Amino acid sequence: MSLCMLDEQSFCRCCRLLLQQSEQLNDGWSWEAVQGSEEGYLKKTALRSVVIDSTRVWDLDRLNSGPEVHSSCGGQEQEQSSPASTDDAEDSNGGCEGDDDIDDGVCAECAGSLQVLQCEYHILFSCSYSAPVLYFRASTLGGRSLSLEEVWSSVHSNFRLRLQTSPLNTITLQEHPLLGQPFFMLHPCRTEEFMRPMLQEARRQQRPVNYVLTWLSVVGPLVGLEVPLKYCSLLHPEA
Repeated sequence: MSLCMLDEQSFCRCCRLLLQQSEQLNDGWSWEAVQGSEEGYLKKTALRSVVIDSTRVWDLDRLNSGPEVHSSCGGQEQEQSSPASTDDAEDSNGGCEGDDDIDDGVCAECAGSLQVLQCEYHILFSCSYSAPVLYFRASTLGGRSLSLEEVWSSVHSNFRLRLQTSPLNTITLQEHPLLGQPFFMLHPCRTEEFMRPMLQEARRQQRPVNYVLTWLSVVGPLVGLEVPLKYCSLLHPEA
């Protein structure tokens, strides 16, 4: 494996290590083999609580959280700011009603309805881009699939601007290459661009790094998939 690009053999090795760690952490990842093929993919299903109003979907888990540190699992840690809590907003602005300066994500809870989404995440290898790719789909517990517009709305406001203006700039609806079913996808065309500095820093500090785990810690939170920090403490030297 080169510094910033991945081959299929290295992808499979990184996936095996991630599965070992997931089993220890009870994080729910599994390997799904495709019948009649040697190919497969990582899979995880999770529930997300969101507040849905007539125009937007907000991630309730992030809505009520304070500042949180997300690790790149490659030796760097990035602090992601979160919106002020509802209590803080009320203290400084006198409540949600009548104040346009309060973050929309907070006020959405006042007018929206709480729903639970079932999200299914797949990690595949792209030979074209020599990189992992995150496919996902989301539906209500009643079975209604979310539209592309609703998926974009479900990206928390803290991440939406970054997603639109950074190398992670495209969520598209694509056919799953192994299942032939419609899935949403985070486009991998500029994966090398954001992976390079993290991998270079990990090499400089001689720290072990699992390419797939490092990549997932960057792209996962954008679509509601959190990567526990405990993964970093379980990194194997062979990563």
